[in-house]
Amino acid sequence: MHQRKIIHLDCDCFYAAVEMRDDPSLRDVPLAVGGAGGRGVVTTCNYRARAFGVRSAMPGSEARRLCPGLVTVPPDMARYRAASQQVMAILREMTDLVEPLSLDEAFLDVSDITDHKGSATLMARYLRERIHREVGITVSAGVAPNKFLAKIASDWEKPDGLFVIRPEDVDLFVRRLPVEKLFGVGQVTAGKLHALGVETCGDLQAVGPEVLVDRFGKQGYRLHEMAHGRDERPVVVSRIAKSISVERTFSQDLPDRSACETVMAALVADLNLRLTRKARQKPIHKLFIKIRYSDFSTHTLERVREHIKEPGFEDYLPLFKELVGDKDRPVRLLGLGVRFRNDDAPVTQLRLFD
Repeated sequence: MHQRKIIHLDCDCFYAAVEMRDDPSLRDVPLAVGGAGGRGVVTTCNYRARAFGVRSAMPGSEARRLCPGLVTVPPDMARYRAASQQVMAILREMTDLVEPLSLDEAFLDVSDITDHKGSATLMARYLRERIHREVGITVSAGVAPNKFLAKIASDWEKPDGLFVIRPEDVDLFVRRLPVEKLFGVGQVTAGKLHALGVETCGDLQAVGPEVLVDRFGKQGYRLHEMAHGRDERPVVVSRIAKSISVERTFSQDLPDRSACETVMAALVADLNLRLTRKARQKPIHKLFIKIRYSDFSTHTLERVREHIKEPGFEDYLPLFKELVGDKDRPVRLLGLGVRFRNDDAPVTQLRLFD
């Protein structure tokens, strides 16, 4: 069977991280997002606040009792959503197989990616560096053969950590894993397992599936599978791509239209490469082109082109000529893309708490 390579990425104290990024004076204080006033609850807090025992979903009054110097800021969901979109866009440049779980975490299936020598560890390192550089926050990553282990791994060296569980390490890793770490095991289930003498997944392996199913019903079988480090759930892509585009920014401006046309040929080739990677060939609805001039003014043009399967240079040339007219102006950025015909993209659920 084909060995999956899964990366789980989780932004560290996401809302608080965005606040500390935008206001450096908040970096050196215990910070909570939400929880001001008498009845509010903390949605996220930074690691300084966590050191005092402050946790997400805790009433603000209790948080201030534990940490008298706590600084609170109100949540700004629009700003967090914008940062999240930046993060997800970086992930989707690597693969279309991205499953966001919330604004601040996602699974990626990188089994078939050949970039970065095909190494999921190198891919995770690259994504963490890019997000840090471009979004200004840190993310922790876990790399493993399945979703369950990747999620545990991303939590292993938080914050700003990268932890890898290779296929040959799985048995040893899960045997020592405390049952509290298993997905869906809260205090109640953990208490029942402890009563059976089960502390680790190694203990859990010894119990046997029949006993577990008898005690815990359907969850018992899941516990048995997790105790052996098994998880067959695929990465589920909830978002249907509405468009695909490629663009290039030039360190030296392109001087004229003929230079632009030379570059366009290469861009069209890049675009078609991205189109073939999408397994499902979705019907193209429009072609579009984008130009940014040296004065940073940006212009776009799109035209309905329903019959095109594989857009070529000659399909974009008329749009280019229409957009630029007959003047030569220095061009800083050139981009082109396609929009697909579909209006039924599902919406990802947003979560309030970490």
